[in-house]
Amino acid sequence: MTKIVSNIADQTIAFIGAGSMAESIIAGLIADRIVAPSQLIATNRQDEDRLKWLEQHYGIKTTVNKEEAVAHANLIVLAMKPKDIESAMKAIRSYTSEKQLFISVLAGISTSYITELLGHHAPVIRTMPNTSAKVGESATAISAGAYATEREIQLACALFSAIGTVTVVPEEQLDAVTGLAGSGPAYIYYLVEAMEKAATEIGLDEEVGKELVIQTLIGAAKRLSTTSKTAEELYTQVMSPGGTTEAGLQVLAENHFQDAIVACIKRATERSKELGAQTKN
Repeated sequence: MTKIVSNIADQTIAFIGAGSMAESIIAGLIADRIVAPSQLIATNRQDEDRLKWLEQHYGIKTTVNKEEAVAHANLIVLAMKPKDIESAMKAIRSYTSEKQLFISVLAGISTSYITELLGHHAPVIRTMPNTSAKVGESATAISAGAYATEREIQLACALFSAIGTVTVVPEEQLDAVTGLAGSGPAYIYYLVEAMEKAATEIGLDEEVGKELVIQTLIGAAKRLSTTSKTAEELYTQVMSPGGTTEAGLQVLAENHFQDAIVACIKRATERSKELGAQTKN
């Protein structure tokens, strides 16, 4: 993984779609002062209240006119729902050119399909960030389409390194990245919800339990990032024979916790592939 510092100050960036992922990227870019709010413009299909909120909260430009947004941008982030890709691209296609860079954050949508919808050979970069972009901690993977040069790859890396780490992978691996890291924050939040419920059931105050759970996660993540030991070695170190950790992990094993997590990630990966196939069909 790489964290790249690069000047993208000359880029005007349009977001086609203004949902949680677009907001996460916008928030990360502005918080890190990589671009000025005036360089960003967002549009969506019909939710004007959402656009007004983004404009007021982040100081960016917004418009309900996709054509206007695209015509004035040299970098276009495709952040609509995957099912809306065809209609959105039809609306903006005549306002696009091969001089623009298209960056997709859409699960399951291939660069070749985006090129087909564009009808020309503009560079396309497919990415899979996650919503931790909002706090500058996304784990983003990117893949280059057929017409993207090294310059465009570096520009995409610069953009996403502003909101976390960047890993360049072959495009055929992006569905797996989606299942693992793209959806990954939701798995962690789901685990946290269970831990917080357990905290109240064992007699802890709700706020105390939340604080303990969050710091435990932060500490574990930092430990993982600063050691060469495997996860198995780390949790084995915590256990002592007949101790509390061993007793707790035994319950997880009996309930096939790891098997469920593996199945979860595999199913999310399959769903990413299905979304791409359904959209193209």
